[in-house]
Amino acid sequence: MKPAKPRVTKPRLNWKWNARRETWDPYHRVVWRDGEKQKSREIKLDWGGDFKKLDELYWKAQGGKLDQQARPQNYTWRECIEAWRSDLTHGAGKVAASTAKSYRAPMDRIMEKNGSMDMRKTERKMVKAALTQMQDTPRKASRFGQTISLLWNYALRELDWPLGRNPAAGFGKHKPSKQYKPWPKWMVAALSDAPERVRVAASLIIGTGQRPGAAIAMRWDQFQGEWMTVVDDKADEELEVYCPQSLQAALEAFERNGEHVLSKNLREPLGYNSVEKTLRAWRGSLGRRASPYVLHGLRKLAIVELAEAGTSDAEIQAVTGQSAEMVAYYRKDASRKKLSRTPQERRG
Repeated sequence: MKPAKPRVTKPRLNWKWNARRETWDPYHRVVWRDGEKQKSREIKLDWGGDFKKLDELYWKAQGGKLDQQARPQNYTWRECIEAWRSDLTHGAGKVAASTAKSYRAPMDRIMEKNGSMDMRKTERKMVKAALTQMQDTPRKASRFGQTISLLWNYALRELDWPLGRNPAAGFGKHKPSKQYKPWPKWMVAALSDAPERVRVAASLIIGTGQRPGAAIAMRWDQFQGEWMTVVDDKADEELEVYCPQSLQAALEAFERNGEHVLSKNLREPLGYNSVEKTLRAWRGSLGRRASPYVLHGLRKLAIVELAEAGTSDAEIQAVTGQSAEMVAYYRKDASRKKLSRTPQERRG
């Protein structure tokens, strides 16, 4: 007579009847998707009828520590990325959900182009060449360099892979060779004919003085009359500051289509890349003289305008969250223009 199946139930644990031996054998089964195909792998747990041993083998299988689960290390970028994404202690689980999400695109790019590449063959000149190709999108280049550095350090410290010096060291802070240019008056005036998302983004960046990404993601509930709540991404904190009348007036004219001022749908904001892509297309219609100006230049324009209005460095920092060094750099433009007026007027 066929004995009853053991009543031990656990995730991924399957019992199969062995007709030859007339016993129930436990298997640890893992299922995953590879593209559109579903794949699975089963490992028989040699428990010998000992429930204590079964429990021990099961948890080893869950942790991927059974001898049957071992596989030769190829030290590929794909293996490193998969390990980081599944590591809830030292990998993806160690950082904020928003940070992990920001690494998704560059990691997917690495997997697509160099997933099977042995990390040990990655040279610094290769990383530098990749970043050079992305120099027109410094924000993306910076995150790409940070991602390579993150994965390399993870493979060294957590996977104990025999890697050499980090080829992306110092590239995580990749910046354009020149500081962003504040937008000129003629280009600001041209915004009246720009696509709606560009006009709204420009108003938010100039009016709040925030980084473009933070300004684009602003919600309607962050504006309360003459006050607004801005986000300091670097310090990861919210600050309540005065909302200039120009922005208050602009907000009244904007249509509300969701929780965010720039809405993708009812719940989500438009992404930075979506707005930046529209800006580039519109900028191209203005001719070559518009090519140097990017979204970050609007934040710099906010600094220049505040400086021209006689605002102190401390006050500018309170509004924009910029460093003292950056405020001083852009104040020079405003000071130079102001100082040039008197001597030129004396000449008549």
